Amino acid sequence: MARKIVFHLNCLEQGGAERVVTNLANRFASEGYQVIIATEWYGENEFQIDSEVRRVHVGLREGDEKKNHIIQFLLRIKYLRQFIKEEKPDILIPFARKALYRGLTAAYFIKIPVLISVRTDPAGHYEERSDKIQIPILFPRADGCVFQTEGAKEFFAPRLQDNSRIILNPINDKYIGVPEPEERSKTVVQSGRLVDFKNQPMLIRAFVKVHEKHPDYDLKIYGGDSYDGTKEILEDLIRQNGAQDYIHLMGASDSLEKDLADAALFAFTSDWEGLPNALMEAMALGLPIVATDCPCGGPRTIMTHEVDGLLIPIKDEQALVDGINRLIENPELANRLGGQAREIAKRANGQAVFEQWRDYIEELCAQYK
Repeated sequence: MARKIVFHLNCLEQGGAERVVTNLANRFASEGYQVIIATEWYGENEFQIDSEVRRVHVGLREGDEKKNHIIQFLLRIKYLRQFIKEEKPDILIPFARKALYRGLTAAYFIKIPVLISVRTDPAGHYEERSDKIQIPILFPRADGCVFQTEGAKEFFAPRLQDNSRIILNPINDKYIGVPEPEERSKTVVQSGRLVDFKNQPMLIRAFVKVHEKHPDYDLKIYGGDSYDGTKEILEDLIRQNGAQDYIHLMGASDSLEKDLADAALFAFTSDWEGLPNALMEAMALGLPIVATDCPCGGPRTIMTHEVDGLLIPIKDEQALVDGINRLIENPELANRLGGQAREIAKRANGQAVFEQWRDYIEELCAQYK
């Protein structure tokens, strides 16, 4: 009998953790596992799951939204616990902060391994009063944890570090093996949601300076609106600098493997991230890259400075200008870095990542026999 795996998270709205869960769920299902994704709600723009993967709503029910926050919290735990008891999965895998707390609480006194996964920079995201209360109580209950970087792992207590693995995100197959373009366009690209922590305003200001030196180059930023005001800030910056002809907000795209493939280079400017999927995809495409060395160490985990990309300090606009100009002006360096960047596919292709998750899951399940 194939093992039954339950992934638990808020929803499947397009984002980093949601993308990883979708990819993993589809892969496990294709390998014969019974896979359920248990979510709290349905988002407007969600990733699509394969028909073999079951999607189950375990969140608030009709009328619950009228109750106070404490009652709602307790009901979320109750519904998830009822679901676990009914389905009797072999393992529960909560993804991201609130889902971790719900999963660990709901599984108390149920004989089931719980494998948690931290998907962002813990500094600043696991430091509220509620975190400081829940982490020491709940995290020792976790049978294991998957981190994306050493920096994230080192934030937590030694016991959790000892019972953990660092596993990269799986790169979508469509980004792997894309032929190298015969000639690169004179376009600098970035992909990712328009959101404050990605510091896209710095990219626009930097590119205005790059354009003064290289007026035949343009910038295209691909990504949907997060509705936090970033898009409006970027539009204002473009207008203020009279850059409408050479800086373009392209919106979200489902064909980035085609849109980005022949770009001159990829610029990554985040102030913090977990493990950025967009950066890994750009590497798999063989793009020359200049990236901020942001906490909690995602770029540093997958890139080596001067080997398969250029790493610069966060919030350093001049370093970004210099890095972009250097790659534009030194095609030999750009080609070498891009060629080496493609090697990420050997470590982070779907099968390699699946096997690491599978082996860890099997190890934890075996402890409950």
